[in-house]
Amino acid sequence: MSKYKDKEGEVLFSLGGQWVSWAHTLVAYIAFASALVVGIALHYHKIVKNEHYGYPDEWFPSVSATIGDRYPERSFFMIFIAITSGPRFALVGLWYLLTRKSGSRLPRVVALTGVFRTLTCGGWTYITSTDDHDWHDILMISYIVATLPWTTGCIALSPANPRAIQLRKYFAGAFFGTLVPLIYFFIQHKVHKVAGAYTTYAFFEWSLIILDISFDAITALDFSSFEIVVKDNTGLSKGKEKATAGVYSAGFTFTQTFDTIASVYHGFVFWTTLTSLGVVVWFFPLWYMGISGFEAFIMTTISPLFLANGPLRSFAVHNQRTIHFLSLSGIASYLIPNPTVRLCALGFGVFMSCFSWTATLVAESVHEVRFESKVLGLMAGLILSSTAKFIWQTNNPVWPIMHAENGGWNGVGLGLAVVAVFAFSRRAPLTTGSNDKELKGSPSLAAFGIGGLLFGLHSLLSDTSTMILWVWEGFPIRGPYSSTHGWCTVAAMTVGLFAGVARPQVTGGYLAFVAGASGAMVLTFFSHWTGYLGALAIATYLMAVSVPLLSSAVRKSPAVSFGVGFLLYNFLVLFHVWVVAYAFVPGGSLVREHSDWVQMTMMAFIGLGVVNYNRSVPRRQEPKAKRQAASQHKKYFGVATLAVNIVFLCAAYRRFPTNDYKPYHPEDRVMTAGIWTIHFSLDNYMWSSEYRMRDLIKDAELDVVGLLESDQQRIIMGNRDSTQFLAEDLGMYVDYGPGPNKHTWGAALLSKFPIINSTHHLLPSPVGELAPAIHATLDVYGQLIDVFVFHSGQEEDKEDRRLQSEYLAELMGSTDRPSILLSYLVTKPLKGNYNTYVSDKSGMNDVDPSDRNRWCEYILFKGLKRIGYARLSRDSITDTELQIAKFVVPKDADEIMQQKALSAEERNRRVTESQVPKDWRFPSLFRGKGVRGHRYHVFKKPRYYN
Repeated sequence: MSKYKDKEGEVLFSLGGQWVSWAHTLVAYIAFASALVVGIALHYHKIVKNEHYGYPDEWFPSVSATIGDRYPERSFFMIFIAITSGPRFALVGLWYLLTRKSGSRLPRVVALTGVFRTLTCGGWTYITSTDDHDWHDILMISYIVATLPWTTGCIALSPANPRAIQLRKYFAGAFFGTLVPLIYFFIQHKVHKVAGAYTTYAFFEWSLIILDISFDAITALDFSSFEIVVKDNTGLSKGKEKATAGVYSAGFTFTQTFDTIASVYHGFVFWTTLTSLGVVVWFFPLWYMGISGFEAFIMTTISPLFLANGPLRSFAVHNQRTIHFLSLSGIASYLIPNPTVRLCALGFGVFMSCFSWTATLVAESVHEVRFESKVLGLMAGLILSSTAKFIWQTNNPVWPIMHAENGGWNGVGLGLAVVAVFAFSRRAPLTTGSNDKELKGSPSLAAFGIGGLLFGLHSLLSDTSTMILWVWEGFPIRGPYSSTHGWCTVAAMTVGLFAGVARPQVTGGYLAFVAGASGAMVLTFFSHWTGYLGALAIATYLMAVSVPLLSSAVRKSPAVSFGVGFLLYNFLVLFHVWVVAYAFVPGGSLVREHSDWVQMTMMAFIGLGVVNYNRSVPRRQEPKAKRQAASQHKKYFGVATLAVNIVFLCAAYRRFPTNDYKPYHPEDRVMTAGIWTIHFSLDNYMWSSEYRMRDLIKDAELDVVGLLESDQQRIIMGNRDSTQFLAEDLGMYVDYGPGPNKHTWGAALLSKFPIINSTHHLLPSPVGELAPAIHATLDVYGQLIDVFVFHSGQEEDKEDRRLQSEYLAELMGSTDRPSILLSYLVTKPLKGNYNTYVSDKSGMNDVDPSDRNRWCEYILFKGLKRIGYARLSRDSITDTELQIAKFVVPKDADEIMQQKALSAEERNRRVTESQVPKDWRFPSLFRGKGVRGHRYHVFKKPRYYN
């Protein structure tokens, strides 16, 4: 630091640039350290305590607990963090001045990102989670997201200072690497409630703070000869390309960045269109209760067959913008209210999408870099699609079953898709419609590879919860959980994709195939974490093998390799539906319950594609210099895919279970239970019905609800899971029930009360469809209550239903605890199998034996005081009403015995509503005409009992 006289414009004051960095570092560390020291000194036991444990199980405070709401540590932190803002803005400004370069926009982007990070830091600092939990989280997540472009941008722009570059890479890698154990231990604390896990999490959280500040402290090395006059005395902004090995500086342009984003988004549009076809087609057999004829629309995917026609193929290659634009009719189909016409528009979109993408791959196949960029866009689009479905809790926000009323972003998605098409098709095609570089190998074998690959990607990877539910076996949690471990699948997909790009001859080899097949086998035959390790293996392999299989298939006749490939994909789609829908399709019994056959067929198809690739792959490696020169596009897609991963992690943070599950009337020990057949969450107008279901369940004040026809984790149903949205939005625990590999139509349980244990059952079904059941034990106001959720077989299979009634009666009779059955029995009251369910063997009582107008849904109970029963009309949500019952939970064993000892006459004595305490009554808004089409019907009002 020096001082000069004010003579003839001389500088009065100068400051070495490094002091800005040191000031920022010092004050930032003081802000956190002072809060930590003061907090430990004054409120140690309070700041180490969390919602589950306190000292000594938890003995070190988290960052949020330290800087949160307690005085005076919060004040220490806020004062010093406010002081930090001055050096922080100065640091960002100096970095921009140091790195700006004529013709480069990157310095400006990085500087704006730095300003944005500083503002969001102030946001989550001064808006605590107590002040406004949502905005605190939004600003915190925004800060973390902005850290990615800030760190990568700073590395890219680093001046020729090898030590600074090395340190930046070290601290950035350590920062993002720390996120993995951070998330893991947060899950251990939040979901599994492991004692001490939050203390370990706290150490990783503090590590993030240290690494984040340390990364910015490295600027002191670059600013050391930088005077605040302000000018660059040493020209450090020169020569950075050599120091960074040309990783970012070579050819970085806004245009290429925009093209990369457009390519990934257009890949997202392809997968959005393709994955929506099944769920839209599924609406019609549901409506007709059998094969409708509309199933033929799944054949719209075989449009690449038309590329066998030379003139048409030439037209497609040279008019890509037109055909890609036409494919957007699938995204725009949401504008059509009529389900049949909407399906037609979507079918045309799928037809054009498969046709246009195949034509694009053919056109770009003569240029390795451009072809590889298209493949990366297509596959990264799948990762983005899975991420979008995770954010929207397994619904894609631009599917044609979505609209504004149920959370859809269709208009935004369509607008972005139009922009993406123009950018995606900006460059002229490189071929004239014929491929002169066709390699050796068989187009038929290539078609098998494409069919198996597309089916694997679609059936297993289009939603991150699909394979997790394959290995789900109920409570206690002994494996991955959809909302907390979904990113592991995305991470495996990302690693697999770039492994395939980097080493296609390895990932396309036989050893890699054996590893992938082994993963598929483990996923199919094992549960819990063991099964999920197989899931991660097959996820990595499918993404990795996509690059070699696509590159070899595109060099063959596209009509065969892709047209027939999509036909084989359709065969596998039908195959994996037939294994569960065997009772409704001709010849279905031949493949009944054989998901293992589906997996083996898929891997056999992929294996044939691998054989073709190894026959056709050139053995001569490209020169290393040429491969390095062509690698620039990979870095763009790498950063784009990493950004998608970070968005996923931020969404996962937002979706962490809150454990704030409060019943509606705890003061009266009232439990309201319901049973509802939800028809796969498609309403009568072909819109996704989760929002409407949520509103009815909330208005009915259900503490426990059984959902039937709830398994949607198949291609034909969109690979969805409505229970995720319902559970998280309503604040309930959820057991998905038997997974998609158990071949049922689904049974799920939502509960405001903790699920202590749950087991899944497949009841005897020698002829007809499988009957799923859940047996769960809940902790209800300190009393253990057993809840059974059950879906009986169909009406035609009488022997099945008889065997199922005996099995379930024995299961219910095996417990002496108070119990509730929420079920779909397919029987008439007081007749036939009804007398097996309601019997001395089961010990169960009918919620209302006088209700003779039932056939399917029944609520049974024992050991509880039943105080009310009602039937709610469904409006157009589904084809089945919602039945609900209210119970008072006994406090001890004596009260339980008293309830069991009541005679039928005493138990079923009715009273008027005026004789029932107010908090025991059903909601009044469903009286008369009700609300949103829901009203009390059949008896027109609830029934109450003494």
